Amino acid sequence: MTCRVFVKFVSDPETDPMKAVVGLACAAQAVTDGHDVDVFFAAASTRMLVPGYLEGLAERMGAPPAMAQHFVQVLTDGARWHCSFNSLKSTAGIEEGQGGIIVPDEAMTWSGPPGVIALATAAETVLCY
Repeated sequence: MTCRVFVKFVSDPETDPMKAVVGLACAAQAVTDGHDVDVFFAAASTRMLVPGYLEGLAERMGAPPAMAQHFVQVLTDGARWHCSFNSLKSTAGIEEGQGGIIVPDEAMTWSGPPGVIALATAAETVLCY
């Protein structure tokens, strides 16, 4: 049985790198299990969207960089991506539509609190990391 899963990332991966990686792993597992998955990056979690950041994070944790790449690929292939444009701008200095993130701009839905609420209320399961 599939369900609609919403995975929201808000925690700073610099403060809690394990939470960031576990969140990506759970989101990727939900896709692998055949669920309908939306991922939303807001606040300091938007650091994870900067190319090379996740690989560096994995290395600092003693994990292989390919692990992070695998999670991102699974999510790119099977989940819908959402991001707070204001968070990305304040955290990484990247504006909506500029490119420079790990997924193509056309694959990203840019939003803020209205998008979070819409996704959360439509989901059967909400995970927050």
